[in-house]
Amino acid sequence: MNQSALIRPDWTPATVALMVLGFVLFWPLGLAMLAYILFGERFKGFKSQANETVDGVMRGFRGFGRRGDFKPGTWQARTGNVAFDDWREAELARLDEERRKLDEMRADFDAYVRELRRAKDQEDFDRFMRERRSGGNTPPAPYEA
Repeated sequence: MNQSALIRPDWTPATVALMVLGFVLFWPLGLAMLAYILFGERFKGFKSQANETVDGVMRGFRGFGRRGDFKPGTWQARTGNVAFDDWREAELARLDEERRKLDEMRADFDAYVRELRRAKDQEDFDRFMRERRSGGNTPPAPYEA
């Protein structure tokens, strides 16, 4: 580390000024600067260690999909019990089919409700136009739900 740097983890006039300014503006900034002054030397290799740890974890994930005990599209690996795995796959397929049917029914219902609203709106508009053409300046009839 370059010891001639203006802001280094040490009690220099610049770091003390930044710490005081941090406490004046927003106390967590001052606290962070104090932590940097006190513990900054300990974090020299923190970034490189963190990067190495993340790289190791990602290396582990890379090999996970190639092992053959994980089927793409499923959220669980196989258990090793063939009968149970077959039953589970059949149940998941059945549930997927049920979900697809429910989604279709919901879409049909949404279309039905949309058509009902459109018909109601058309009826209200037609009634408004009839009343307007008849020249009646009577107030509209109360809305009935």
